[in-house]
Amino acid sequence: MSRPDPAQEDSTPIVPEEDDGYHKGLGARQIQMIAVGGAIGTGLFLGAGSRLQAAGPSLALVYLVCGLFSFLIMRALGELVMYRPTCGSFVSYTREFLGEKAAFVAGWLSFLNWAMTGIVDITAVALYMHFWGTFAAVPQWVFALMALGIVATLNMVGVKWFGEIEFWFSLIKIVALCLFLVIGSVILGVRMPVGGHQTGLHLIADNGGLFPHGLVASLLLVQGVVFAYSGIELIGTAAGECADVRTVLPRSINSVIWRIGLFYVFSVVLLVNLLPWTAYHAGTSPFVTFFEALGIPGVDTIMNIVVLTAALSSLNSGLYSTGRVLRAMALGGAAPGMLARMNTHSVPANGILLTVAVYLVGVVLNYIVPSQVFEIMLNMAALGIMSTWAFILLSQIRLRQAVRSGRIAPTGFEMPGAPFTSWLTLAFLGGVLVLMACDYPNGTCTLASIPVVGLLLVAGWKYLAPTHNAHAARTNDTSPPTA
Repeated sequence: MSRPDPAQEDSTPIVPEEDDGYHKGLGARQIQMIAVGGAIGTGLFLGAGSRLQAAGPSLALVYLVCGLFSFLIMRALGELVMYRPTCGSFVSYTREFLGEKAAFVAGWLSFLNWAMTGIVDITAVALYMHFWGTFAAVPQWVFALMALGIVATLNMVGVKWFGEIEFWFSLIKIVALCLFLVIGSVILGVRMPVGGHQTGLHLIADNGGLFPHGLVASLLLVQGVVFAYSGIELIGTAAGECADVRTVLPRSINSVIWRIGLFYVFSVVLLVNLLPWTAYHAGTSPFVTFFEALGIPGVDTIMNIVVLTAALSSLNSGLYSTGRVLRAMALGGAAPGMLARMNTHSVPANGILLTVAVYLVGVVLNYIVPSQVFEIMLNMAALGIMSTWAFILLSQIRLRQAVRSGRIAPTGFEMPGAPFTSWLTLAFLGGVLVLMACDYPNGTCTLASIPVVGLLLVAGWKYLAPTHNAHAARTNDTSPPTA
């Protein structure tokens, strides 16, 4: 085998243009909490209610399988970040390993994901607020607008504020889940009745078993569970503003797998052993349902505050991510140049404001179709989520090929089992698309929208072609001559 070019043996890549101007304002504790918070959000706290209603106890198995593949995706992203930390995250890696057109598609589909997810989150906030009878008369759109105003303000005043708020949001979620796990385990251990039901495994057997609606119903649930893990890629963006990423990131990512097992899988196992799965319903957090059944005054209110926090955390993360992704795209000529502008707090203000404008559409939808907006946006977000993950995996595959050929030094944080696990995870994502096609009408309509999205992407690329060509010309003019 020929020796690699000495000029390419340096394992420290050049800092890309998209990282200029950012402050390294995120510390170890904030990165760790962002990693956890990205994996635990509205999908668990609110979405688990409708999923238990649809599939019963088998939800635990679905969470486990999807959680394992989500962990592999995080490890793929971790390998890319250890090669070159950047605020451009997967868009920057896609540009380097797959080309400009792929980066254009990756970035705008990610924007679609977070735009739709944000609308889901502000809708969730409004639903949580209506838990309290005092606010029953307040229209849903009012709470959606208030939530958006608060989180947008926090994102505009600097990364340190984002990191600090996200740290406390994530801490509240973890403490609450740990409280539920402890209380639920004790109640199950002493066989204390809950809501007039004797706790134990018999609640599963007496209510249709592990698959009460059949295996197909559980398989169709996979597409919704994928949304529950939709924030895992956020740590790749945050890594670009972390002061000690090469020390913090591996530990943070590796700890996610047991947290998924504990918080998702074990939580569902406890829920279906404490109450019949038929007690849980869409629109109400299963954790709130459980604490209401305990009859302890005020506990259901505390849990509702926690799930409210989870929705605000996801909304906060979405604004953070889209602002930086849009700036990376703008600097690469794949988005309007105005989206590259930073404000005095070193925040990509225009990118954040564009996302806020899309979220305002969600406020309008909360006014027009308040009862349907959650499911409509959830399905549209799924396309962006899976495309983002697919681009991460494809970039990691190309990175590993470059490492094997000697063009890039090993990162020291390789994805386990790659490339087999990389292709296996891509196959899993393809399977999710097939399941979506079988889910009529929501999933089927979502897939039917792909040609429309594709035409919009083609039109956008052609519109931005002059900007991209000008950027490419500048890059070539300033690049050092090759030997």
